[in-house]
Amino acid sequence: MSRRIDRPADRQARAIQLGPRSVAALVLVSAVGVVAFGWPFLAPPGSQLTAHAQDAPWLFAGLLVLLVAVVAATISESGLGPKAVAMLGVLAATGAALRPIGAGTAGLEPMFFLMVLSGRVLGPGFGFVLGSVTMFASALLTGGVGPWMPFQMLAMGWFTMGAGLLPGPDRLRGRTELAMLAAYGFLAAFAYGTVMNMAGWPFMGGLASGIAFAGDAPVAANLARFVAYCLATSMGWDLGRAVVTVVLTLVLGPAVLRALRRATRRAAFETAVTFEAPQG
Repeated sequence: MSRRIDRPADRQARAIQLGPRSVAALVLVSAVGVVAFGWPFLAPPGSQLTAHAQDAPWLFAGLLVLLVAVVAATISESGLGPKAVAMLGVLAATGAALRPIGAGTAGLEPMFFLMVLSGRVLGPGFGFVLGSVTMFASALLTGGVGPWMPFQMLAMGWFTMGAGLLPGPDRLRGRTELAMLAAYGFLAAFAYGTVMNMAGWPFMGGLASGIAFAGDAPVAANLARFVAYCLATSMGWDLGRAVVTVVLTLVLGPAVLRALRRATRRAAFETAVTFEAPQG
């Protein structure tokens, strides 16, 4: 019996698959995130809602534990090793460095295109961790640490994870893949802004306007108020983010995807060994 060694250079870059433990960890962290964003909507109408200053530290602590669980589960089920963790660190540092470039300028945030491409290559598990860690690191760089930070980490984690869940990770290449990633980046940029609006909108009840959350109003009325709130406060910012993400994805996407896939192959440093029966 002969032994054949499959070298990383001989293998196509494949998307990092999710195993049962990775799925369970992602479902758990997403469920915690949904509860964190949604509990103010379930509060009784007469209750006095306060901002996230009370619950944010607990959410941040729990999120860190769950992120470690996602990383551990994904590494154990994907065949990747410490090099993959190092690659996550490099990508998170790069994304964090990109965020201040356009911060505060009409939503010009180039980090989002890198998260789309990285999530596509790394898959939903590593993608969620990358998005969350990148947002945490960028908050430290820009001085944006506050009660909103855990919610930004969750929203960016979902943003990056969604790119890893797009179809055809092993087969789809070329212009079709770029068009799909650009379309996802455009829509997800608005989704990110909408989710982040939900983190603060329930606490705007003190505003004497028709766009504030009203605990005693019907669901349809509050939905109309929320849409008006998004249009009035964040539509311009979200549009800028979406356009920048699309342009950078189409222009820089091919080169960045090749580099990420090459790095992912090298991160899978455990050489696959298969056995073949001798011929003749």
